[in-house]
Amino acid sequence: MKTLTLRIPELWFIVATRAALAFGAGLLASAKIPAHRRRAIGLTLVGIGAATTVPAVMTIRSHRS
Repeated sequence: MKTLTLRIPELWFIVATRAALAFGAGLLASAKIPAHRRRAIGLTLVGIGAATTVPAVMTIRSHRS
């Protein structure tokens, strides 16, 4: 069985990157906020989530045993 040991800051980093990506995608799909604001905020959050995916994956890979 493989184990994964992460420190609390690393875990929160991974959680925050996934949350930003999901929240951004949700904003892009919603209709409650005006379109120009929703698109700008949603694309920014999706971009942040996507850009931080590689460091998150590298963190997980470095702590697997």
